[in-house]
Amino acid sequence: MITIKTRLNGPYLVTGDLSELTLTDADGNPYDLSGQINIALCRCGGSTTKPFCDGTHSKIGFQAAEAAVRAQV
Repeated sequence: MITIKTRLNGPYLVTGDLSELTLTDADGNPYDLSGQINIALCRCGGSTTKPFCDGTHSKIGFQAAEAAVRAQV
Protein backbone atom coordinates (compact mmCIF):
# COMPACT_ATOMS: atom_id res chain seq x y z
CA MET A 1 0.00 0.00 0.00
CA ILE A 2 1.20 3.50 -0.82
CA THR A 3 0.58 6.24 1.74
CA ILE A 4 0.78 10.00 1.15
CA LYS A 5 1.09 12.10 4.29
CA THR A 6 1.37 15.87 4.60
CA ARG A 7 4.27 17.03 6.74
CA LEU A 8 3.74 20.05 8.99
CA ASN A 9 4.45 23.03 6.71
CA GLY A 10 6.48 20.69 4.54
CA PRO A 11 6.24 18.25 1.66
CA TYR A 12 3.95 15.36 0.85
CA LEU A 13 5.76 12.24 2.10
CA VAL A 14 5.05 9.22 -0.11
CA THR A 15 5.86 5.82 1.40
CA GLY A 16 5.09 2.22 0.59
CA ASP A 17 5.83 -0.04 -2.36
CA LEU A 18 6.95 2.66 -4.80
CA SER A 19 7.47 0.03 -7.49
CA GLU A 20 3.68 0.24 -7.87
CA LEU A 21 3.72 4.03 -8.24
CA THR A 22 4.09 5.89 -11.53
CA LEU A 23 4.94 9.59 -11.25
CA THR A 24 4.96 11.47 -14.55
CA ASP A 25 5.85 14.98 -15.66
CA ALA A 26 3.46 17.24 -17.59
CA ASP A 27 4.46 15.53 -20.85
CA GLY A 28 3.73 12.06 -19.49
CA ASN A 29 7.38 11.07 -19.03
CA PRO A 30 7.85 8.89 -15.95
CA TYR A 31 10.34 9.76 -13.21
CA ASP A 32 12.74 6.95 -12.30
CA LEU A 33 11.82 5.96 -8.74
CA SER A 34 13.76 2.68 -8.74
CA GLY A 35 15.56 2.05 -5.48
CA GLN A 36 13.55 4.70 -3.63
CA ILE A 37 12.05 3.74 -0.27
CA ASN A 38 10.09 6.98 0.02
CA ILE A 39 9.90 10.33 -1.75
CA ALA A 40 8.99 13.84 -0.65
CA LEU A 41 6.96 15.94 -3.07
CA CYS A 42 7.09 19.74 -2.97
CA ARG A 43 4.02 21.62 -1.73
CA CYS A 44 5.48 25.11 -1.41
CA GLY A 45 6.30 25.61 -5.09
CA GLY A 46 9.82 26.84 -4.33
CA SER A 47 11.85 23.67 -4.82
CA THR A 48 14.54 23.69 -7.50
CA THR A 49 14.10 19.92 -7.86
CA LYS A 50 10.33 19.87 -8.53
CA PRO A 51 8.30 17.82 -8.15
CA PHE A 52 10.61 16.67 -5.34
CA CYS A 53 11.20 18.62 -2.15
CA ASP A 54 14.61 20.22 -1.62
CA GLY A 55 13.88 21.82 1.76
CA THR A 56 13.11 25.29 0.40
CA HIS A 57 9.83 25.36 2.37
CA SER A 58 11.77 25.86 5.60
CA LYS A 59 13.80 28.74 4.12
CA ILE A 60 10.78 30.65 2.79
CA GLY A 61 8.50 30.13 5.79
CA PHE A 62 5.91 28.05 3.95
CA GLN A 63 2.73 27.52 5.97
CA ALA A 64 -0.12 25.27 4.94
CA ALA A 65 -3.41 23.97 6.27
CA GLU A 66 -2.72 20.56 7.77
CA ALA A 67 -6.17 19.21 8.61
CA ALA A 68 -8.26 17.35 6.07
CA VAL A 69 -11.24 19.38 4.95
CA ARG A 70 -14.58 17.75 4.22
CA ALA A 71 -15.54 18.07 0.56
CA GLN A 72 -18.47 20.38 -0.12
CA VAL A 73 -21.27 18.66 -2.03
